[in-house]
Amino acid sequence: METALSTPNNIQICEVTCDSFRIAWDMTPEDTARATHFFIDLSRKEGGDPNRFKHRDVPTKLVAKAVPLPMAVRGHWFLSPRTEYCVAVQTAVRQADGEYMVSEWSQVVEFCTGDYAMDHLKQLLGKAQGSAGRLLRFSVFYRNQHPDYFHYVRTECGGLMRPALKDNSGSHGSPINSKLQGVFLSCNTEFDTGLPPNDSPYGPLRFQIPAGNLLNPNTNLYFADFYCMYTAYHYVVLVLAPSGSEGDNFCRSSLPLLDLTANPFLTYIPPQRQGEDSLFCHASDVILEVLYTDPLYLEQGSVLEISGHHQMSQTTANAKKDPSCKVCNISVGR
Repeated sequence: METALSTPNNIQICEVTCDSFRIAWDMTPEDTARATHFFIDLSRKEGGDPNRFKHRDVPTKLVAKAVPLPMAVRGHWFLSPRTEYCVAVQTAVRQADGEYMVSEWSQVVEFCTGDYAMDHLKQLLGKAQGSAGRLLRFSVFYRNQHPDYFHYVRTECGGLMRPALKDNSGSHGSPINSKLQGVFLSCNTEFDTGLPPNDSPYGPLRFQIPAGNLLNPNTNLYFADFYCMYTAYHYVVLVLAPSGSEGDNFCRSSLPLLDLTANPFLTYIPPQRQGEDSLFCHASDVILEVLYTDPLYLEQGSVLEISGHHQMSQTTANAKKDPSCKVCNISVGR
């Protein structure tokens, strides 16, 4: 009777990306020589009984022919970015009758997948470019909030709007989520007036600042995300970072850099002749969320009351991306 396979041990996970990883473990030389297949049970980390794997004689989610370790595991259909997973392995020998002799399951090992890599963000950028629409002129960046917010800024922060950590809204794999700090601003305008809309779900007061104060040759513009929230309209997240700043250094290695004067989302065109003003434009068919990475003083702009309805509606705070949308999803995890 053939000797039983030993239990795989010392599970090692390496080279983790947003949709792949490599896995290795220790086996005896005898098992290494005779193993024909590996069974890998992979699941999202959840509460409850950690020993939730299938019976020892049932092949599970991934069956692979035995290969030299570490073995690459790839697949956007079951791996998502920034997600905690549990994994266990069995080794197996396929016998002449087609049945498998299998080892016991290994220990359960936990790991977390990574952010979108630059190639993934460029895929997402390509999708966003197709939805941007024509460019419309604008003149101010603005931030709508409730009176309590501006009172706090004046009384507790010396009039300084400090950068806050980006939440987890949008694509789960965006590198800026919970990592980059900034002040969120808008710049979208109404088609008929060319001015910011009067309605806001965020509050009846608006801080606004001339566009040229932030969008100029001394700042860099980066693409960070493209998503929707089960709606027909889409959001594009851009980062404006003063050149050489801490935010700029972060973005330079993590996000695609956009040409300030030639991109489909947010542009700055310098004066062409003496006496002319700079021209600023925003995409018309997406909602732009602009994260400015440096602090902003209220005195750099003005705070005014806006008319219209300000009932809190669906905002984007920690909003989850629609994983079924064909417009804004790419061929990696959501």
